Amino acid sequence: MNANRIRRDWNAQPHPVRGGVGRAPRRGWKGRGVLLLVAVVVLPVVFAGWLWFHVDSSVHRIDAFPDYPGRPEAAAGTNWLVVGSDSRDGLDPETATGLHVGDASGQRTDTIMVAHLPDNSTVPTLISIPRDSRVPVPGQGRVKINEAFAVGGPRLLAQTVEQATGLRVDHYAEVGFGGFTGLVEAVGGVEMCLDGEMHDTKTGQTLQAGCQTLNGPDALTFVRMRYSDATPRSDLDRVANQREFIGALVSEASSITTLINPFRAYALADEGADALTMLDSDGPGDLLSLGWAMRGISSGGVVTTTVPVTDATASRWDKQKALRLFAAMEADDPVPEDLIVN
Repeated sequence: MNANRIRRDWNAQPHPVRGGVGRAPRRGWKGRGVLLLVAVVVLPVVFAGWLWFHVDSSVHRIDAFPDYPGRPEAAAGTNWLVVGSDSRDGLDPETATGLHVGDASGQRTDTIMVAHLPDNSTVPTLISIPRDSRVPVPGQGRVKINEAFAVGGPRLLAQTVEQATGLRVDHYAEVGFGGFTGLVEAVGGVEMCLDGEMHDTKTGQTLQAGCQTLNGPDALTFVRMRYSDATPRSDLDRVANQREFIGALVSEASSITTLINPFRAYALADEGADALTMLDSDGPGDLLSLGWAMRGISSGGVVTTTVPVTDATASRWDKQKALRLFAAMEADDPVPEDLIVN
């Protein structure tokens, strides 16, 4: 076989680049690219849809608030009643001991807040109602506001808050001790910077000074602490700490590191569904609206304050200032600067 015949035979074969078998690999890579694109675009959508369904079907529900004579009319914006319950239901004795929550029966409210989401460009507002506030509770007289929850649960508490503030409650969110710690653990803990050591003389728990990541039990200690040198105003300092922590928790939950991590996103959705109690009429979309609005707490994009009070025990409201605060919220107006206290 001479050189010319070798060249003729070579030229007669399909060239690997110019045609024939050379095209198959390009079609294969193109197909793989399409599959990869589908996986990148479709799978997250499917996963998000499944999480939405999981939360909607798993969250605890209560009957919608009943109407009653004299109930405030709906006004500008949307109002959430946010409650932190000290119920030990669902906690086994060992877990309760580890959380240092005692063994009290029944349920009360360690946290009562109203979150106002405006319809206009005014920033959202989150106000704390001290649990020892003495207000008229239907059927109970003028007593501490947390008595409303202990006696009549969410319905009576909502009616009490509506009649005391003049604001109509549109949505409701409640979380208990166990659910709170589960949420904190689901996001991998929450970083807080403490100006000084916090030692609770009642529970014996201590949090060190400085920046640190609080796990579930330590976070619960932080938001409940009021018997320490670091909280000289007792409940007034505690509610300010609660708002600060909620801001940090929501920021962590909505961070890109949480949202792009399917394991953490699932843990957050799963714990959130198990932790929360909402109205029958509320869904994941309502909850996302609240969470999205509250992201601004840490950055100053949400006005946070406490109902104005006249004494250190936080039992008596400053009526004139309180009325101004509620009127601003009802009208979607900015909260006057002199009413913002943290």
